Amino acid sequence: MRFYLLLFTLSLASCSFNPRLQGKGETYLQGEWQQDSSAVQHKLVTYTSNHFRFTCDSFYLKINTFSKVNYGADTCMNKGRWTEYVRGTYAQRNDTLFLRGQFCDDHYRIKETQDCLRAGNYDELFSVSNKSDSLLQLSGTSSVIPIGLRLQKRTGCTPKAL
Repeated sequence: MRFYLLLFTLSLASCSFNPRLQGKGETYLQGEWQQDSSAVQHKLVTYTSNHFRFTCDSFYLKINTFSKVNYGADTCMNKGRWTEYVRGTYAQRNDTLFLRGQFCDDHYRIKETQDCLRAGNYDELFSVSNKSDSLLQLSGTSSVIPIGLRLQKRTGCTPKAL
């Protein structure tokens, strides 16, 4: 009986739970990506320019919007130019990239109060087309115009404890 008690005690002392780590994400996405502008954008009434940063299984998105139409209070829309920020996690299955996050302030902290810009959840699906190591094309569900991204800076993933 003592042998079993000693064995049980030693097994408890030798084991420890691993900390929960964030996922590694997709290797080809790791880094900062800037949307290429196109000749069509400047002909549109409203268009956006996106800057993505992927780190492990997380993403940070800066959405710069330009508009020739006044959508609201000029303090928010700043004469047809405004910026929104999103942070969250992503997953990819086959050619579909799933982004799920929250609208944030410019320091990527979750907004506590709603101002005149979007707040709350951000859910988007993109179909991904790889053009090369430094070029991607995303086709979203909320726009008919594809997003061409150019790699600005390649980074690696060092998963952090959650």
